[in-house]
Amino acid sequence: MSKALLRLVTGSVLMSIALCASAGNGNSTYKDLNLSGVLHEVPGPSVRCPSNFGGSIAGYGESSLLGRVVFLSSDCITPNGSNYTFSDGRLLITTMTGEQIFASYSGQFVATGVGTNYVFSNATFQITGGTGRYARASGSGSLSGGEDMATGQGTIQLKGRILY
Repeated sequence: MSKALLRLVTGSVLMSIALCASAGNGNSTYKDLNLSGVLHEVPGPSVRCPSNFGGSIAGYGESSLLGRVVFLSSDCITPNGSNYTFSDGRLLITTMTGEQIFASYSGQFVATGVGTNYVFSNATFQITGGTGRYARASGSGSLSGGEDMATGQGTIQLKGRILY
């Protein structure tokens, strides 16, 4: 085989590979991600946290993009005066089709001055991946909502963008 023909074949194969690889990304666009739900948190000892204290959260909700979802999360909790900082949060959102979205989060719980009610402040999330169509998902946004620290009952809203 001549060198010119070998170069042509090699170039064609490499171009085909590049086109196929880029075709898979052609459908990826940012979409609005809004989720509203209810949650229940159980605080307690956590060896993974520098403060040795964290929270485990379970909940469910609705999203215009994802439909009905359930979610589980855990985070580290550090007292900060009358407020609390939550960090190293790990969030797992599962859709009704079984696909999952992974995210990290952090922020603060700020006392409202009404009983044991707290609200999220400066709380954000970062999407780090998932399964199925969300396997390479990325994005970010804000968390809002609140919780009654005496009962662990609360609400949560995620507002942001997701690329998948």
